[in-house]
Amino acid sequence: MSGLLRNALAEFVGTFIFVFAIIGAVNSGSALTPLAIGFALMVMVFATGHISGAHLNPAVSLGAWIRGAISAVTFATYVVVQLIAGALAALLSFVLWPAADAPVAIEVGPAFLVEALWTFVLVYVVLNVATSKANVNNSFYGLAIGSTVFVGAVAVGGVSGGGFNPAVALGLSITGAFDFAAYWLYLLAPLVGGAVAALVFRALNSDDRLPALEG
Repeated sequence: MSGLLRNALAEFVGTFIFVFAIIGAVNSGSALTPLAIGFALMVMVFATGHISGAHLNPAVSLGAWIRGAISAVTFATYVVVQLIAGALAALLSFVLWPAADAPVAIEVGPAFLVEALWTFVLVYVVLNVATSKANVNNSFYGLAIGSTVFVGAVAVGGVSGGGFNPAVALGLSITGAFDFAAYWLYLLAPLVGGAVAALVFRALNSDDRLPALEG
């Protein structure tokens, strides 16, 4: 199996399981839902990180591309498989759970702000703990990444629903937990946050540049 195909498959599997776990956690109605989501991400980061980098999120892949960690071809491939995985996870979830009664109510301005802001935090953490030369032997990066999502879900989830990930938001939009008409927000805001995080990382780590990638 070629390197890119192997990586793409790992991204698909990791994203599918992550999104499916989120949908299940949301349907449980448990107060522990944010913790479950953080743990689900942590587990899949550890499970797939050694293969694909465990982006599991188009905003993370965008940040990694701007940072220089992946090629343009890899970035595009990852985004496609992540979104497909999120959609398929949502479709499979209908076997177990009904569609949501009503989507999360949001105000566009505050929701856009927190989605961009916390995705910035997430991608900034990912780039520092998982791609920085200073942390090359860091074996605990999955814990940091999962904890970031957990904190975000608790801190600002009530404002936007706590997507921070266009693949997750697509899955939740299909199930009706998010308003499909607002998907543009859950797509655009995280990409803005991820791009800014990568630019800040580059500015603060000017001596930490990766070799140019082709493709």
